[in-house]
Amino acid sequence: MFKHGDKWTAGQQLEHIYLGVKPLVLAFSLPKLFPRVLFGKANRPSKNYEGLVQKYQGVLAKGAKASGQFSPKAVAVNQKAEITKQVSGAVRKLTAKLDRFSEVDLDALLLPHPLLGKLTLREMLYFTVYHVQHHHEITKRNLSERRTQ
Repeated sequence: MFKHGDKWTAGQQLEHIYLGVKPLVLAFSLPKLFPRVLFGKANRPSKNYEGLVQKYQGVLAKGAKASGQFSPKAVAVNQKAEITKQVSGAVRKLTAKLDRFSEVDLDALLLPHPLLGKLTLREMLYFTVYHVQHHHEITKRNLSERRTQ
């Protein structure tokens, strides 16, 4: 429940991760035609992991923040187990869907990201991996602040 300044609690960080992964499960479940029709086809190569991280860090440095459906509400301590189960289930479902996509699909199909614009499926997966690590580090840093107070 500790909140460092205006930062989210550890529970809210976890809820935010779930809110980010949940729509990807749906997106990777849809027929491949849907993203192509809705968002077009990539006209550039996918960024590598480091390039995607750099792009995300750049928008964060300009003050971008989560909003709308990606902003977590208050999370009680007794919700930890349920949210953890939801995150694990969503990640398991997402990884199970990946076999449907070829390497070409991952670089050709696009999905919208609220801060980064259209990303290839590969970039969206890179983002998701980094995003979890990013919020894990924020949580560790915030909790270490608590110990020093």
